[in-house]
Amino acid sequence: MNASTLAQRPSSTRPLASLWSQSDAQPPSAPVAQPCPCSAAAVKGAAPLVLLVEDNLINQVVAQEFLSLMGLQCHLAGNGLEALTLCQQTAPDLVLMDIQMPGMDGLECARRIRALQQAGDLATFPILALTAHALDSDVRASLDAGMDEHLTKPLDFMALRQRLSRWLCLPEMPARP
Repeated sequence: MNASTLAQRPSSTRPLASLWSQSDAQPPSAPVAQPCPCSAAAVKGAAPLVLLVEDNLINQVVAQEFLSLMGLQCHLAGNGLEALTLCQQTAPDLVLMDIQMPGMDGLECARRIRALQQAGDLATFPILALTAHALDSDVRASLDAGMDEHLTKPLDFMALRQRLSRWLCLPEMPARP
């Protein structure tokens, strides 16, 4: 099985960690989020909350605009340490995590989030890597750190929407005139 196969959620509702039995790698030690048709926020009628962890201003603007167009709430963190603090203050429904950032990078942040979740100190939610790094080794590093999927930049609106819809209930898109 190649890393691009591992980067996509299985078609069943089995956790991504179940795929580890088919590879040489060890399963992540922390819980991996379960794909679900609707987040808790969507069930309550509120727009799901996405934490965007990105240090590049242009990428922040593009991603925030995409998330807004999808009808999602967005909180922004500029690095892993900020993301960890925000997650502890208000657990998001999903995290979009850049990998390469100053200070605490996305891989270390994902490991720490998963450790808090495993200890029962933080709700479980999906973490999706969002990075320009697209090699199989990059995908493997994201999954090894406890991320649920690996998305590559540059962002494409429809591809991002499709990936997010695996984890969140997204509002219907208005019909084009």
